[in-house]
Amino acid sequence: MKRLLKIYLEKPELAGIILLVVLIVLFQIRSDGVFLSLQNLRGVLGLLPEVGMVAIGFTILMICGEFDLSVGSVFALMPMSVALMLNADVPFWAAMFLGLLICAIVGFINGFITLKFLIPSFITTLGMLFMARSLTVVISGGFPPLLAVDKIPMWLFTGFIGDGLFRASFVWFVAIAVLASILLTMTNFGNWIKSTGGFLEAATSMGIPVNGVKLACFILCAMLAGFAGTIQVFRLQSPLPSIGESLELQAVAAAVIGGVALTGGVGTVCGVTIGALLIRIIDNGRVLSRIDANW
Repeated sequence: MKRLLKIYLEKPELAGIILLVVLIVLFQIRSDGVFLSLQNLRGVLGLLPEVGMVAIGFTILMICGEFDLSVGSVFALMPMSVALMLNADVPFWAAMFLGLLICAIVGFINGFITLKFLIPSFITTLGMLFMARSLTVVISGGFPPLLAVDKIPMWLFTGFIGDGLFRASFVWFVAIAVLASILLTMTNFGNWIKSTGGFLEAATSMGIPVNGVKLACFILCAMLAGFAGTIQVFRLQSPLPSIGESLELQAVAAAVIGGVALTGGVGTVCGVTIGALLIRIIDNGRVLSRIDANW
């Protein structure tokens, strides 16, 4: 028992892997073999990147010792901004750049207010949740504008790769996950993130620019949320003002299931990827198993 506890403390994401295997077997049996079919797996893996990218950004921020409850609203704000800019004849790549810049500004505001006025990020980003969502509704007039599909290289973001399991969005997700993992495990900045979240006073005394590190993590979290929302809108081909509602709860769940400590300083990209996959599998498996939605 002590050995198992030690392994769990060293690799908390292993619990998520075990649960993942158990649920796959359970849903495969309950769905009469439909769960692991090609068509169903294409659906699960097609939706995974949208939650996964948000969860990765949220995880990095949590490891740094902060929260961002506004990710669901930013998830809707960027694609709405991009859609309106495309309708105003702004070139696609310019619209994407400006959309990411808007997300970076939101992340900067979250971090600046939190760090400058020593307000808990939970409170700061809760306010931004309502502000960004309201801004999305205001600029859209409350209705989804037409998406200029002909101006968007869909193959680069949501198109299926050949006749296989994966959309292009999955490649984006894997690339971002690999880069984030390298950032956390193989760079000084990754060590700064863990040190800042794990023991702030010690990090400060070591000369780590803790405020700069946290501000960068706020910005990165917001940009990943906005990019993920844009990919979802490209897939749906409709920029709804309401997308991303309650997404912040899924991001927290994915991170914690994947072994990220709520107190900061501990967590891996591999773990949060498992957590995000668990959420997608549970959502899909409940439907295939015909479990009453009220439960």
